[in-house]
Amino acid sequence: MTSLPRRLRFGIFLAPFHSVTENPTAALRRDFELVEWLDELGYKECWIGEHHFDSLGVNSRPDLLLASIIPLTRNVRLAPAVSVLPLQHPVHVAETWATLDLLSGGRVDFATGRGYDRNEYRPFGTDFFASAEIFEEGIDVLLKAWNSPGPWSHKGKYFDIPEMSITPKPVQKPMPFYVASFSITSVEMAAKRGLNVIYAPFATGMMFGGLDKAVGTYREACVRAGNKPGRAMCSYFVFIADDDKADDYGRQAQLDYFNYCALRSIPTKAEEAPPTMQYFIKLADVLRSMKKENLSDRSILIGKPAQIIESLKKVEQAGIEEVILYFNVGNKPNAMVKEQMHRFMEEVAPHFQGKHIERRKQIKR
Repeated sequence: MTSLPRRLRFGIFLAPFHSVTENPTAALRRDFELVEWLDELGYKECWIGEHHFDSLGVNSRPDLLLASIIPLTRNVRLAPAVSVLPLQHPVHVAETWATLDLLSGGRVDFATGRGYDRNEYRPFGTDFFASAEIFEEGIDVLLKAWNSPGPWSHKGKYFDIPEMSITPKPVQKPMPFYVASFSITSVEMAAKRGLNVIYAPFATGMMFGGLDKAVGTYREACVRAGNKPGRAMCSYFVFIADDDKADDYGRQAQLDYFNYCALRSIPTKAEEAPPTMQYFIKLADVLRSMKKENLSDRSILIGKPAQIIESLKKVEQAGIEEVILYFNVGNKPNAMVKEQMHRFMEEVAPHFQGKHIERRKQIKR
C-alpha cells in the first residue's frame, strides 16, 4: 500500500560516538559544532540517541544534551532517538520532556522505543523480557500526563499512579509523539493510539519486505484501530562518494559501525531476547556476514548525489515524510562530516520539497 509522495524533510541523527581515550569535554564541543552547523544549513531536526554504560562514549541523557544546545540553535527541532522508556518511570519522562518543550519554546519532537540491549536493563532492575508490556503501559502514562485536561490517575500491571497532574505541561498540544518501530508489535502499539512511527530501512526489509510495505502495514493498522494514520519517518546512514576510493572508505566506515558499535549490544541468541525481539537474532546474523560490496540502499545511501537522490525518491514514494540522516558514524573526522552535511543540503535536498527549501533561502539572504 503506497500513497502519493509528500514533502520529504531531512533531519540529522547526531550519534556522539567518542573514543574512550578522547577528552569528553572536547568531544562534546565537537558535537556542539555539528549542531550549530546543522541548524545553519537548514536541517529540520537534531536527533540524539540514548545508550547506557557503553565504552564508546554514546550519550546516556539526550534530554540534557538537547537542553544544552537550545541556545546554540534557532530553528532546529530537538528530539531523542530514542528515549528508552522502560528504563525510566514514565512520569519522570513526562516531566522531563515537557520541561524541555517549555525551555525550547515548543521545539521538541518526542520519540520512544524499547531499546535492544539487555545489559542496559540490568542495572536499572527492569525486566528485559517484559519490555514490550512495560513499554506499552508507559506510553499510556505519557499520553495521560501530557493530554489530560485535569488531574488523572493510572492503575496497571507495572505502574500504580494516584490522581495527579504534571507541571509544567508541554507547550505543544499535543506533543509530537513517535514510536520506533522495528517490529509489528511496535507498529500496532503506535497505530492503536494514533501515534507516528519511525523505521530503520535495514530492519523493514526483513520484517515487512521493504519501506513501502512497512508504511502500508502501519496505515492499515491505524484504520483498523479507527485512527487517522500519523507521520512515517525513517533513519538512513549516508555518505556522498564521487569516486571508487571515497566509495570504499564510506563502505568500510559503515561496516566498522556495524561491527564495533551495533553488534556489541544486539541480542545474538534466542534465549537472550523476549519473543517480541527475536528478529534481532536474524538481524545480527545479517550484519555479521555483511560485506562492503553488499551494502545497498536498504542500509546506507552511498554514491554520487544522483544515486542518493534516486534512492530517496523511492523512499518518498513509499510514504516516508522525513529522513533522519546519520553522517558521523565510523569515526569520520568532523571536517569530513561537516562537508558531507553541507553537500547533502546543496546537492541532494533541493530535489525534494520541504521546509528546508525556505530555510535555505532565508539563510542565504
